[in-house]
Amino acid sequence: MDIQGKTVLVTGASRGIGCAIALELAQQGVERLLLVARDRQRLAEVAAQVEALGVKVTVLALDLTQPVLVNMAIARVWRDRGPIHLLVNCAGVANQTPFLQSKLPKVHQEMTINLMGMYNITHAVARRMAKQRQGTIVNVSSLMGKVAAPTMATYSATKFAILGFTQALRCELAANN
Repeated sequence: MDIQGKTVLVTGASRGIGCAIALELAQQGVERLLLVARDRQRLAEVAAQVEALGVKVTVLALDLTQPVLVNMAIARVWRDRGPIHLLVNCAGVANQTPFLQSKLPKVHQEMTINLMGMYNITHAVARRMAKQRQGTIVNVSSLMGKVAAPTMATYSATKFAILGFTQALRCELAANN
């Protein structure tokens, strides 16, 4: 995909892989980066680095587990900044805990952020991409999506699920691109 002059949305952009991908995309010549994460302060720091590379940036401090807020934010960005050409889903959390010691609230949080957050943003963006008959979605998984590890049962489950979700989307959305 030629990313020159494109608008790219990166989730999990405040740190780790999401931040690294955002900075690399800025260096490769995207026109605008939409940086999404929950931590507004960290996003502002990444945004400053992106702007220093001459790329337009929009910060979206957003909880991806809240579908109404996600839909409102995407509608607003699409209206004000134009179409999103590439969605890169990097947002996620990992709780390393032996299964028998795991606590349901942490398991629920991990499943909700890693899966439902990705679903919410992808649904909001993919609908619009399908209407314009163009767009690319990249879902970042992990080696844990291929090989499960002790103390990472929930994380591994979410990463395996991301692979299945991505394969299904590829088949389903290909006709719209």
